[in-house]
Amino acid sequence: MENNIKKMSGEESIKIITDMIEKTRCNIKQGSFHLLFWGWLVLICSLTEYLWGQFSNYDKPWIVWLLTVPGVFVSLIYGFNKGKRQTVYTYADRLYMWTWLSFLVSAIILVVLLWGKMQYMGTYILMLAGFPTFLSGVIIKFRALMIGGLCFWALSLVSHFTGPDISPLTVPVAMFTGYLIPGYILKKEEKNGNV
Repeated sequence: MENNIKKMSGEESIKIITDMIEKTRCNIKQGSFHLLFWGWLVLICSLTEYLWGQFSNYDKPWIVWLLTVPGVFVSLIYGFNKGKRQTVYTYADRLYMWTWLSFLVSAIILVVLLWGKMQYMGTYILMLAGFPTFLSGVIIKFRALMIGGLCFWALSLVSHFTGPDISPLTVPVAMFTGYLIPGYILKKEEKNGNV
C-alpha cells in the first residue's frame, strides 16, 4: 500500500494554524448581535426600573426584568441558527460559547439566591458580567471588550459604595461602556470588512 499522506513543511503547518486562529477571531468578532441586543435590552430594563421607582407609585418596578426571559430565548435561537451556518469550529469558538453559557447559568443562580433582595442585583450582576466580557476581549484580542469588562467591575464597586439614588444608574452606564460601544465598533468592523 502506498502512503498517500503528504508531509507538510513547518511553514505550511504554521500557515494552517494561523488561518484557523484568524477564522476563530472572525467567527467570534461577528457576534456584535449579542452585545448590541443585550446592551440595549438591559439598558432599557434598568432605566425603566429606575424611572418607575423614582417617579411612580408602582411598588414592583423590577418586574421589567422579566423581559430578559424571552431575551435569553432570542439570544439562544440566534446563536443556534448562526452556529448551524458556521463551517469551522475551533477550540476558541467553544471556549467563547461556554464562557457565556457559564455566565448565563451563574446569573440564573444569582437571581434565585437574591430573590427578594432585588435592590442588590445590579451590583452582583455587574461584577459577574465583568468576567465573560473581559475574557471575551482577551480571546478575540479586542481591547474595547477588555475595557468593557474592566468598566463592569469598576461600576460594580461604584454601585456597592454609592447610595440608592446613584447605584441603579451604574447598570445603564455599564451597558453603554461594556456592551454597546464594543458592539458598535465590532459592527462597524464587520461592515467595513475588517473582521
